Amino acid sequence: MSQQQPQRPQQSGGQEQQQQQPIKYSDVFPVSGDLATKPIAPEDAAMMQSAENLVLGKTKTGGPASVMQSASKFNEEAGLVGHTDVNDVTAEEGVNVTEVQLPVGRIISESVAGQVVGQYAQPEPLQQRSTASVLEQNGITIGEALEASALTAGDKPMDRSDAAAIQAAEVRATRRNDIVPGGVAAAAQSAANLNERTMRDENKIKLADVLTGATAKLPADKAPTSQDAEGVVAAEIRNDPNLATHPGGVAASVAAAASLNQKNP
Repeated sequence: MSQQQPQRPQQSGGQEQQQQQPIKYSDVFPVSGDLATKPIAPEDAAMMQSAENLVLGKTKTGGPASVMQSASKFNEEAGLVGHTDVNDVTAEEGVNVTEVQLPVGRIISESVAGQVVGQYAQPEPLQQRSTASVLEQNGITIGEALEASALTAGDKPMDRSDAAAIQAAEVRATRRNDIVPGGVAAAAQSAANLNERTMRDENKIKLADVLTGATAKLPADKAPTSQDAEGVVAAEIRNDPNLATHPGGVAASVAAAASLNQKNP
């Protein structure tokens, strides 16, 4: 997913300008809760830069660390945060960069305080793959993409948008218009229905509970194309109350897999 470039927050009108506001996480990332209202501080950016360097070996151009550095620099130069400041939510829950390794590349997910702020596919250079791998691998499959979402968003309670995306993915993997009895889509729908009647999130069925080992639950599988990814994205959006996809979720993982497949024909 792409990040917005930090922009100076709008000031409200009046006879006198209101006090300048810092760039907050919600200004540049699709986050919610306490994190959304927190200013991006220099130490937050430094932690993300270190995490990116550890996993990627460098700071990704236009990635979350780069966006956070630009935002924190603006906040510091405007005197809205100190050079050594870190917000309490980030300090308590930290930042994280994880990778899901797949045969022809990897899916990178970056999060702040447990919320995904960036996800993208990184193909493996052709020269680093064995001849057998190149010959035998026809791309990342839909089943593998579903398993990847179990790792990147596994703690998310299953809802109707997730179930719809999983059903769309299964239909494209199996080339069947009906739900496979006992399959991953059927399990997802049951989980979503049950979760609607469950009050506490900790008691709800999570994505990982349904999608772990998804490949084995599919009677057939295939590598997703861009058209397959568009269908899964559309299904998730249509069934989401905010008409959006979940960062690191089913649609995002299938789209990332399709992107990798396109780069590795």
